[in-house]
Amino acid sequence: MLREKGSVNAIIEYKKNGKFNFKKIAKKLKKWEGIKNCDLTREVTRNKNCLWNKTIWSKLKGYGYNNKKKYHIVAIDYGAKDNILRNLASLGCKVTVVPATIKANDIFKLKPNGIFLSNGPGDPKATGKFTIPTIKQILKKKIPTFGICLGHQILAIALGGRTKKMHHGHRGANHPVLEIGTGKVIITVQNHGFEVLKNSLPKNVKISYKSLFDGSVEGLELLNNPVFSVQYHPEASPGPHDHLGLFKKFYNLVKKNA
Repeated sequence: MLREKGSVNAIIEYKKNGKFNFKKIAKKLKKWEGIKNCDLTREVTRNKNCLWNKTIWSKLKGYGYNNKKKYHIVAIDYGAKDNILRNLASLGCKVTVVPATIKANDIFKLKPNGIFLSNGPGDPKATGKFTIPTIKQILKKKIPTFGICLGHQILAIALGGRTKKMHHGHRGANHPVLEIGTGKVIITVQNHGFEVLKNSLPKNVKISYKSLFDGSVEGLELLNNPVFSVQYHPEASPGPHDHLGLFKKFYNLVKKNA
């Protein structure tokens, strides 16, 4: 049904006695305008800056803690998954997580060596109304920047691209993605309902990955700036883990530009 008709609105309702007023539920459902034009980031972002040092889980030791802080990464929290932050801390960097509403000058005061644009819910155009000015100023400074999912979409808009709501989103594991530069196929985890329009991107932006399901944009690289992003979730647990190396790629960019 979803593949043929596209994403549809639904309500999950619970009553202890199992008696429902279906007319009332249907009326409520009809009134809901959907996720398009919804900025949900403000509902899930942190309210203030915080340090993050918990690292990824290992079989014998459980979660660890990072005591190395050679480089400083500022992660903008649009609804960041903890496992992304664990992977950033596992690089051996100091990680400061900041609210989505932070201004560029307040980020620069933290003297970051790298900036991370997190995943999150909602329409990237709606969230972009207050986040894109910040990202544009970051791009001018040429600070190494890495975006995942919503961070990828907002970055694309900041670079001059456009996004749209998909007919039906990409959800779950085992999505094949083509690494365009090498011809290698990677298996990914995905969870998004919006996509970047490939024909909207300027010439200084290279499409680095594409979906083998529908050809949609799965990754970007900026040709004249140490900036890249992916639509999928390399940090997903319990996997696939085909592209955890993207965090190392980000670290190497940070190190090279420090």
